[in-house]
Amino acid sequence: MSDVHTPKRGRPGYDQRAILEIAVTAFNEFGYDATSMGVLATRLALSKAAIYHHFTSKDEVLQLALDEALNGLEGVLLESGALTGSAIDRLAYVLRGAVHVLTTRLPYVTLLLRVRGNTEVERLALTRRRAFDRAVSTLVMEARDEGSLRSDIDPRVVTRLLFGMVNSIAEWYRPEGTEDASHLADDVLAVALNGLRRR
Repeated sequence: MSDVHTPKRGRPGYDQRAILEIAVTAFNEFGYDATSMGVLATRLALSKAAIYHHFTSKDEVLQLALDEALNGLEGVLLESGALTGSAIDRLAYVLRGAVHVLTTRLPYVTLLLRVRGNTEVERLALTRRRAFDRAVSTLVMEARDEGSLRSDIDPRVVTRLLFGMVNSIAEWYRPEGTEDASHLADDVLAVALNGLRRR
């Protein structure tokens, strides 16, 4: 497997990272299934052979793109703020981290949210995404059990609503807009947790 963080140079101006970014834009625009290596070659003004110099297959391009999103989300769960303190503080930390990953890796997370499990690469990505979802669901239950969140709302419903709010950011957030990621995370936490906190 290629390492996206180790630039592999071919024609001037196009290393593996640059090709990956353009490919992700095309996958989001046309859909992964509808984006052939020929479409990528046209978009890059390269031959297909030049792309294959950097990637063994279109699936490898997809895998590296999905890894970019998933590694960011999984990394949040390993940070000290997600591991120590009260459950409500850890939940807030993870939600803030998820918003940060989404806004800084927007095209990659957008692609992750659109995969449906049609290929082995997609199925593996969905398995990792579900594991992240379960970790957040566990934090919701722990926060409820410690008395920080309301007990009259099913934690599974709470988790789905939290993800619905965070994931919807991919549909409307624009990095060049007026809302910065930090302020956006504050807004998400205010809306999400203030309504769920036990009075």
